[in-house]
Amino acid sequence: MELSDIINKKWLDAEKHKKDYLKADPFPHIVMEDFFIGDLLSRVEDEFPDLSKLKDSKIQFENEKEIKLASKGMRHISKSALELNSYMQSDLMLNWLNTLTGIKEPLISDPYLAGGGYHEIKKGGLLKVHADFNKHPSLDLDRRLNLLIYLNKDWDESWGGRLELFNDSMGSPVQSILPNFNKCVIFTTTSFTYHGHPDALMCPEDRSRKSLAYYYFSRGRPANEVLSNKSKHSTLFRERENEKFENPFNFNAFVKDVCPPIILRAAKKVFKK
Repeated sequence: MELSDIINKKWLDAEKHKKDYLKADPFPHIVMEDFFIGDLLSRVEDEFPDLSKLKDSKIQFENEKEIKLASKGMRHISKSALELNSYMQSDLMLNWLNTLTGIKEPLISDPYLAGGGYHEIKKGGLLKVHADFNKHPSLDLDRRLNLLIYLNKDWDESWGGRLELFNDSMGSPVQSILPNFNKCVIFTTTSFTYHGHPDALMCPEDRSRKSLAYYYFSRGRPANEVLSNKSKHSTLFRERENEKFENPFNFNAFVKDVCPPIILRAAKKVFKK
């Protein structure tokens, strides 16, 4: 097993692309076209399920900040996606990512795919600008990297669906990236790396914006990558310039932030009775 079995040779030398990654604006990231070779990714795309039809092991958001679908764990991951998964969570990929990003702490993959795996946005869906949750939900690990693989063949630019990267001013996006097939986007995740797909998707009813997401973690991280008053937080949404959320306060996220896990588990048991 070698990364050269699946990754395009122009991207294999991580050290070669490290400088571009670290100097990217508005925060460290890289966009890699034609990332994979062979037919594996096409098979993954062919086997991608309609997440709206899954009866379990899925996550569905329908609110003003998020209208999207995601798989939950490994249950519905197809055979080809499992094959890809073996590379994406391997020591080979972790070492490659450490070199590319300059992260000093050894990176750790996530076999639980917490928040990762299949992602799907259908017509009218969106994901407002945000910084990601910064801790693994069940392990004492710090979230350091997002790796997104797009699975959208013949994507029409007029449909929207761009991944947009923002600086703290929340004005126009600094980067705007179409979700074309076999495009891989990797970026550092901190409490200040704002990104999203904030405008409603305009694709036909029979199309959707599909991707695979992998998140990578470490034990410990630089102190300047987190909010000084929050060592752990859930997703932090931000309003863009001239944008106003109707419901800016997220009670559920607030409860998760301030309540110890033992109290949350006890409360869930009580309400289930």
